[in-house]
Amino acid sequence: MPLHIDVLTLFPRMLEGFLSESILGKGIESGLLTVKVHDVRDWATSKHKNADDRPFGGGAGMVMKPEPVFAAIEQLQTPGCRRIYLTPDGTPYSEKLARELAQVTHLVLLSGHYEGIDQRIREKVIDQEISIGDYVLTNGTLPAAVIIDALARFIPGVLGEEKSLTHESFTGKLLDFPQYTRPAEFRGMSVPDVLLSGDHAKIEQWRNDRRIEKTRQVRPDLLN
Repeated sequence: MPLHIDVLTLFPRMLEGFLSESILGKGIESGLLTVKVHDVRDWATSKHKNADDRPFGGGAGMVMKPEPVFAAIEQLQTPGCRRIYLTPDGTPYSEKLARELAQVTHLVLLSGHYEGIDQRIREKVIDQEISIGDYVLTNGTLPAAVIIDALARFIPGVLGEEKSLTHESFTGKLLDFPQYTRPAEFRGMSVPDVLLSGDHAKIEQWRNDRRIEKTRQVRPDLLN
């Protein structure tokens, strides 16, 4: 059964182009996974379809209301689905987590907006909270896109060359090695001789050495 993802957001059009392009778009077109984007306002019952209101206790910004979000999640959820809220104060997203989510059959991704969501939503209809980094965005739709893009790579058939999963940054906790293509000479810069040698053992050793070197320079914490 292919993975199905429901995305709840106040800005559904932000995902239109993203979901139809490149490798992800081809994966969806091939039926390897399905993604449906929903406007939270569709579950709002007020005359003006309000999905947010001022925070109790005062303060700047608006907070997403519980009524439409509860109604949306309760309608979309299925037994065993994972209900996820995208928020800066969630668990950091990682390759390990992306692999895990790719094994789930149904995900409901809630995109936070403004000053966040009513706490009662987090307590009652959310299973997991995820952050894509230590920074704040204008809304959670882009984090939802990041979650989908990263996990889609681990769905069999989405990547045309499955072995590419084993030679990328963070695989084995090392950053990626340098890549070169034709021409071999460009503006006085040459491709390393080892890559032109045809000796696959030496090429693999060179690539592994470069991965360790790059990781030591940029992310030494990964080596620890």
